[in-house]
Amino acid sequence: MSIFKEKLEEETITTAEAKDILVDIEAERADDEERELRYELARAIEHVNRFAVLEAEESRELVEELAALEYVDEQAAIKIADLLPGDRTELRSVFAHERYSLDGEQLDEILNVVAKYA
Repeated sequence: MSIFKEKLEEETITTAEAKDILVDIEAERADDEERELRYELARAIEHVNRFAVLEAEESRELVEELAALEYVDEQAAIKIADLLPGDRTELRSVFAHERYSLDGEQLDEILNVVAKYA
């Protein structure tokens, strides 16, 4: 059972973009002394503060640049932007669930794009 009645829309975002949203929510809650942070929200804020490396705009640019490559879909691009893999092994883990594998040249092309932002 869900605490929500209905899902209005769904969008996948990077950790950096989630951080921007959660910072706004945290500031809004801080202004209202009667509202406290729920445990889940506090943990989510802690998580994004720890793991968001890039700024939201940079992460979206990286996702768009990666998604422009024909062998990287948006979901994989978002994972790559969140993880910022430094080598082929780390990058292969993003594609481990796919039914195809990328060759070394394609992996290097992705890593070169990531290197511009990391």
